[in-house]
Amino acid sequence: MGILSFIKEAGEKLFGAAAPSAQAASAAAPVDVAALNQKAGEAIATYLRSQGLNADNLDVKYDGASHTVTVSGQAPDQATKEKILVAAGNVQHVDKVDDQMTVPNSEPESQYYTVVSGDNLWKIAEKYYGNGSKNDVIFEANKPMLKSPDKIYPGQVLRIPAVS
Repeated sequence: MGILSFIKEAGEKLFGAAAPSAQAASAAAPVDVAALNQKAGEAIATYLRSQGLNADNLDVKYDGASHTVTVSGQAPDQATKEKILVAAGNVQHVDKVDDQMTVPNSEPESQYYTVVSGDNLWKIAEKYYGNGSKNDVIFEANKPMLKSPDKIYPGQVLRIPAVS
């Protein structure tokens, strides 16, 4: 459990042109910020389910003022938990994910890596595993969010699992 950091300008565009925020409350017309936050949380939860990422009692809340997603529930395993957290964080306008999830059997946590310009999975595998040909481990660890090993982008956060 803890807070994972993300780059809020990068990621899936689930909220349309503007994300709910405290600034919305200062607009000329009254805005229901709580309703906007709830709608954003529901959009993220729908996105997670569309990726096949499920957990018992999964609850996703979004706070537009802090750009934070809070995720709770019980994942079936550590890998699914981490995929849920990474998928929730790799959404545009999300800066942090507050991990309140549990798993029935604890396992070692993965490391996380934020993609920079010029990166590819081969380079990342060389950095973490000393062998670029292990790039498929990173690709598999980040499915279904990654559809292709060539489709990573700067600002995206990837799971880097330990290799046995």
